[in-house]
Amino acid sequence: MSAFDPYTHLGISKNPDGTITRFFNAPTVKANPEPSPGTTVVSKDITIDPQKKTWVRIFRPTKLPSNDNTVARLPIVIYFHNGGFVLLSPDYTDSHQKCSLIADDIPSIVVSASFRLAPEHRLPTQYHDAYDAVLWVKEQLNLPNGEQWLKDYGDPSRCYLYGSDCGANMAFNVSMQTAVVDLSPLRIRGLVLNQPMFGGEKRTGSELKFATDQVLPLPVLDLLWSLALPNETDRDHRYCNPMVKGPHLDNVKKVVKCLVLGYNGDIMVDRQQEFVTMLVKCGVQVEAHFDQVGFHNIDMVDAARASEIIHIAKDFILG
Repeated sequence: MSAFDPYTHLGISKNPDGTITRFFNAPTVKANPEPSPGTTVVSKDITIDPQKKTWVRIFRPTKLPSNDNTVARLPIVIYFHNGGFVLLSPDYTDSHQKCSLIADDIPSIVVSASFRLAPEHRLPTQYHDAYDAVLWVKEQLNLPNGEQWLKDYGDPSRCYLYGSDCGANMAFNVSMQTAVVDLSPLRIRGLVLNQPMFGGEKRTGSELKFATDQVLPLPVLDLLWSLALPNETDRDHRYCNPMVKGPHLDNVKKVVKCLVLGYNGDIMVDRQQEFVTMLVKCGVQVEAHFDQVGFHNIDMVDAARASEIIHIAKDFILG
């Protein structure tokens, strides 16, 4: 693959100052706060931090379940999108559709959080922004005039962190932070980690087997980590490879129950399975589903797989 250019594959170019220019124009969709005929989910955008330019898109089903004429409270799902820490945002069409499905099918109140992108903002910036989103949800629930959809329809005792790709990496890392702070009345019950993004210096079998994968070839995965990790670190940093030995493993023991989803055709599947093994060794309650057939981000192009993932997540959240 000597002639392969991972920058071109991602639709980006490197600038002399270390930033990148993003030529990849991902399709986006606007929020729809007002229900219209046939609409099953409504959404709205709210700024969290004007200086950091971070914001959330909140989703709620239009048909709210009720018990004895009282609206039943719904689980709160805080969602972190994919994009390898480098691309995309909550208004990306795929992220919007995925969160709409989660809100409609579970049903739930979904808070899809934006975060600053690498390499302009390297890790752990994304973890900080994700943690800020969790704190924002907590604050809204405590404020007399807090966000109405959260206060009126959300069940703070049933909160889940849900991430895809790099977003799953973020959900895992943020859960170690939230485990040691008081989030009352918010209670994080579990994590949904869809095809989590992990890496390491020593090549795994799946990385070598799928090195020329059409969706996520090995040079692209390496590039994403080189753009996202702190300067002067390598892929055995705990942000990338939490399976390495270190004091962070004491925090892993505090992680709430996890659902890990993956595909045997994913270049990172060996890492994901090592991750599950690490969680089990640390005493974390884990439910793992690895489909024999499929590749990284298959749920972005296969509606049936996307629906299947959310059905598994629903059983995990409501079970």
